[in-house]
Amino acid sequence: MAKQRILSGIQPTGNLHLGNYLGAIRNWVDLQEEYDAFLFMADLHAITVPHDPKRLAEDTYKVAATYIACGIDPDKATIFVQSHLSAHSELAWLFNCITPLNWLERMIQFKEKAIKQGENVSIGLLDYPVLQAADILLYEPDLVPVGEDQKQHLELTRDIAARLNFQFGSEENPVLKVPEPMIRAEGARVMSLTDGTKKMSKSDPSDQSRIDLTDSTDAIVKKIKRAKTDPERGLWFDDPARPECNNLLTLYMLLSGQTKEAVAAECKEMGWGQFKPLLADTAVAALEPIQSRFNELMGDRPYLESILRTGREKAGDVANATLARVKDALGYSKPL
Repeated sequence: MAKQRILSGIQPTGNLHLGNYLGAIRNWVDLQEEYDAFLFMADLHAITVPHDPKRLAEDTYKVAATYIACGIDPDKATIFVQSHLSAHSELAWLFNCITPLNWLERMIQFKEKAIKQGENVSIGLLDYPVLQAADILLYEPDLVPVGEDQKQHLELTRDIAARLNFQFGSEENPVLKVPEPMIRAEGARVMSLTDGTKKMSKSDPSDQSRIDLTDSTDAIVKKIKRAKTDPERGLWFDDPARPECNNLLTLYMLLSGQTKEAVAAECKEMGWGQFKPLLADTAVAALEPIQSRFNELMGDRPYLESILRTGREKAGDVANATLARVKDALGYSKPL
């Protein structure tokens, strides 16, 4: 019996951080054993905001190396670069022509990012959920691992697929498979070290808000030492009045591999002066093997290129078949 397929990707902008690892990549490592995993570097999405063209390609290789260093096995998962397959852009255009504008205008993340960018807001920023829909639907995944903040985008993807199926397919022969969300309860939202109510983000202007996967031991210790806390003694989970406490305990739980109950019992009488060094030591120990493997991979560019070449070929077989089916449904002639 064929495995169900999952698909996900990360933009190659800035350094990947603990939120990317604990909220997404580590989950993929587990899922690749049970599912047919397609994992990509979303470099077309990376230019919806101002970017440095001198870094884009190198950052893309860094993300690929990070995937593998964190435990993604190229023999079990398909790793590829979004821009290496033109089907993404072509299907996005076809979707643009059936997607109502008001569906995009209601997207929460566009509203938030548009406020930050002001007059520099591009059509790409408004339209990237359509490209994201193309990214997903090209590969006919059964499930898409998403955080709570991405649920709206996956619903848009499902709406676009359903609209195309209704207009150009039939109930018996749908053009596109409609995927389901896969939401992980623990660790799906790792929060900022400077504000426990905000998600840890590469775009946060403060480097102190996140722990990058490539941070040195000293940097990790300093960031955790400076992490926002409160004056309470004793540490516990799930107190709305103590978001930073809940976040730091969650980080410790995820990095140490302990249960929530074990961490709650261990830390209930601790003060921050005792807990922060414990969290720092745990984070350093968890990241050391990842950093070692990452540096090894970045020193072997031919190997990384071979992985991405193989991934492009495998992903291309699936993507091009889906694109051809959509074009046929829309009435396009076949290439001569």
